[in-house]
Amino acid sequence: MTYERTTVRLPPDLIRRAKRKAAEEGRSLTALIEEVLRRVMDERQTAKPVARTLPRVSAAKGGLMPSIDWDRLSAAVEEMDDLDYVRRLF
Repeated sequence: MTYERTTVRLPPDLIRRAKRKAAEEGRSLTALIEEVLRRVMDERQTAKPVARTLPRVSAAKGGLMPSIDWDRLSAAVEEMDDLDYVRRLF
């Protein structure tokens, strides 16, 4: 098998860890990197596409949802407006 020489820039701490792991396993850094790259590439080829889940679509014709109390909502909006007005004063 022929190999192609390439340059890869990686963070120093990652290189140190990779060299240490390769040495512990009694192989070269090149062999470690090759195995990891092959594993990642194989995972991508065998990975099943993720099915998209779309949100449910409402068939409602308008208006508020039954659980929303318009009076409480209105009061909350007014209170927030009052707070905003007070904040702008100071």
